[in-house]
Amino acid sequence: MPPKIQQSKAAKAAAAMAGGKKSKKKWSKGKVKDKANHVVVLDEEKYNRILKDVPTYRFISVSVLVDRLKVGGSIARVALKQLEEDGVIKPVLKHSKQYVYTRATNE
Repeated sequence: MPPKIQQSKAAKAAAAMAGGKKSKKKWSKGKVKDKANHVVVLDEEKYNRILKDVPTYRFISVSVLVDRLKVGGSIARVALKQLEEDGVIKPVLKHSKQYVYTRATNE
């Protein structure tokens, strides 16, 4: 095996600079959920839409109203209570955490 040829300091420095550094791992920022802009004060248009559309749904719950009508949860709960009192919808399940309704049919 032939002897190694000694490099000069300048050659060593040039070789070190040419190799380049590996950049550090960037941590992911995580998935960011879009902020929902739900209505928290009921206006005439949303009120009329609730009265017209909700009685036609087969499955009615607070989460369905929040998702489809873009209203806040408190407005959805009040609207469901009002529609039940009017007899437009009927309860299927009443739990302390979740109310499930369906449309009232003529029986």
